[in-house]
Amino acid sequence: MNRATSKPVRRRFFVALARAIHIAWPILSVILITQVVLGLLIGFLEGWSVGDALYFTFVIGLTIGYGDLVPRQALARATGLIAGIAVYALRMTLIEGDRG
Repeated sequence: MNRATSKPVRRRFFVALARAIHIAWPILSVILITQVVLGLLIGFLEGWSVGDALYFTFVIGLTIGYGDLVPRQALARATGLIAGIAVYALRMTLIEGDRG
């Protein structure tokens, strides 16, 4: 591929990338905000610092789950379950939207 043909291909790539980000950004923003709010709520219920709560949020949200911070209270565990269900529902919505 020479330089003359690579520029239109590159341009099409960046246009397609911008379109995908434009479509996905509102959904990803809702997921991120939901995770952070529920993670801070769990941190508050457990008596963790804000830093620990945010760390817990992203470790769990990325499904790494090191296990160094674990909610002990029933309400905090229930909140984590609700967060997991919400993220799963949003993920399935994205997948079904791609199919249809």
